[in-house]
This record gives sequence, structure tokens and C-alpha cells, in this order.
Amino acid sequence: MKTKAAVLWEVNTPWSVEEIELDPPRAGEVLVKIAASGMCHSDEHLLTGDLPFALPIIGGHEGAGVVQEVGEGVSWLAPGDHVVFGFIPSCGRCVSCSTGHQNLCDLGALMGLGRQIDGTARHHAKGQDLGLMCMLGTFAHHTVVNEASCIKIDKDVPLDRACLLGCGVVTGWGSAVYAAEVSPGDTVAVVGVGGIGANAIQGAKLAGAKRVIAIDPVEFKREKAMEFGATHTFSSMEEALPGIQELTWGTMANKVIMTMGVGSGEVIGQAMALASKRGRVVVTNIHPALEYSASMSLLDLTLMEKQLVGSLFGSGNPRADIPKLIGLYREGQLDLDGLVTNEYALEGVNDGYDAMRAGTNIRGVLKYD
Repeated sequence: MKTKAAVLWEVNTPWSVEEIELDPPRAGEVLVKIAASGMCHSDEHLLTGDLPFALPIIGGHEGAGVVQEVGEGVSWLAPGDHVVFGFIPSCGRCVSCSTGHQNLCDLGALMGLGRQIDGTARHHAKGQDLGLMCMLGTFAHHTVVNEASCIKIDKDVPLDRACLLGCGVVTGWGSAVYAAEVSPGDTVAVVGVGGIGANAIQGAKLAGAKRVIAIDPVEFKREKAMEFGATHTFSSMEEALPGIQELTWGTMANKVIMTMGVGSGEVIGQAMALASKRGRVVVTNIHPALEYSASMSLLDLTLMEKQLVGSLFGSGNPRADIPKLIGLYREGQLDLDGLVTNEYALEGVNDGYDAMRAGTNIRGVLKYD
């Protein structure tokens, strides 16, 4: 079949919205008509080259839609089912999945190849095979994905909000609840208030934090942070340091969650300085693939027993967490509507990323017919 998609042909060039050829699903795969896709900063990393995936590639990894066709062997999904894509597939059989770490499923090792799990392509344009961001390619009206990437949801959940659960919401919320292990009464600092940081704030609030301190240079984002549950805001870590000292009587933040647009090893030391004795710094934001150094006091790490940990997909289990978060949304305890700053047609993908770079979007959403 023919459909439309946003393709990145070369690094540092705009997304090209064009017609592509899409093959039918093979064994273990499903064809999905996508209703909406979130515009995550990670897709910007494709454009800048910070994530060195093979090109050409269809962008997008936050998506939700309706199953149109299933391939051989797919028994638990049927045409008409509504699904959210998990940006990391979960097979349910590998050691990580079977021990409750679906975010580290062995199939995730295939993401950089941008193909189907069997190594072949279903998406084509201009006589070439197209890769898929996270094996999904949600910047398209239709896609073919492996069943391991699909989480079935109830049909009454709005797909233009459910799409956000495929990455940003679970990643941010889980960074606070699972990776940071925020406890009632904690002081939590969240550095960077985009689509992930806003949800780290919501997660910290739901986990019972006494103070949630949002740090971002953009005034609009600091204002939005207060709507999501932040109690205090600062424009930089330098400004936050004396502020947190005063707020905590010198004990500092129990948890620091790094959700900047692009991570930098040069600021890890500043993040560690915000953390209390036995405090934990969670690094969720993506760093450039070729960055191998970080600046921090290792003596501080030892003498204060501070912790520095990484988190992927919020250290969560999407098959359990996505339905859980939908339940919180239904009960009014999780704000998905407020995350969506602007909506665009597929042809507006470059406008949406211009807004993200300008700091005027928490999350842009592409909505399809």
C-alpha cells in the first residue's frame, strides 16, 4: 500500500514528508493506522546525529493507532484493536523481561538497525529501504511493527493523548517513581522541563514528594512546571544551588532527575552538588553518542555516599505501566491534556520541531486523519 511519512534522508536536513510504499505484515507483525504521534526530543537527536541511526529513516516513536491487519501467528491482536507503541519492544521471554525489566528487553539491541526484527524492511521510498525510529516510525499515517512493540488499550481512551504514553510519560514518571525511588517527604529537583521532565514532576508529586523543584532556563516551561506539581522553580542549576540550600536547611535534594533536551557530561558535577548525602542523581536525558567523559567530584561520591544512576524508559514495564497510567489519567491524577502544547498535521512536523527548539512546546503532537 501507499501511505505518507516524514523521512530523514541526511543529518541536519529537514524532515521530508512524502509518499512511501508499505509492505503487508509478515509473521508476528501488525499493520497499524496511526492516529497520533508525540514529537519527542529523541527524534531531534536523529536529525543532529547525536543518535547515529542508519539513514534514511522514518522518524517517530511515540504513537497510538488502530490495528488494520495482523500477520501470521499474531493471536492476541485483531483488526480494530487500539494500541499504544512501546518505543522499546518487550518480548516477554528474555532475562530482562522475565525479571520485570521490560525496558531492557533484548530486542532493544535491534533499534539502531531500524529494521524489522527479522532484519528486513517493510517501508520503502525512491527505490530504497527505509529504517524506522525504534522499529516504529510513527511520523507516518500507517506503519508495520512487530507485535512486541504493541500494548493493547481500551477503545475509549483518546489516541491523541494515549500516544504520549509510548515514551515521554512513562519515561518521566518512571524516572521519579522507579529510578529515583521518590518517597513521601522527599525534596526532588528536576532539571529540564520538556515532555519528560514534566512527567518526572508529576511522578514525584504522586509519589509524595514534599518539594518538587523545577529547573529550566525558559520562563514558559517554569510556569508550566508549577501546573504539573512543582513547588519551586529556578532558571539554572547555579541559581538552584543556594535556593535548595535555603529550602532544605543545607541538606539538599534527596533526588535529582536529569531530563534536559541534550545531556552534557560537564554538568554532572553540578547535578551531584544539588544532591544530599546518600542522594541519588538519575540521568534520563540522552547524551551524544560520542561523549565519553563527565566532570564530577569522585571524592564527593564516596564521602557522601551519593548515587549516580541511568534510566531507560523510566526503568519501567510498559505492558503494566501504560494501563496503570491510563487509569491515573481517567481518575484525574495524571495530566495528559496539559502536556500537549500544540497539534500539527504530518506536514507540520518541521514547524513542531522549530517550536520545540524555541522552547514554546512541552509536547507537540502530530494528528492524522
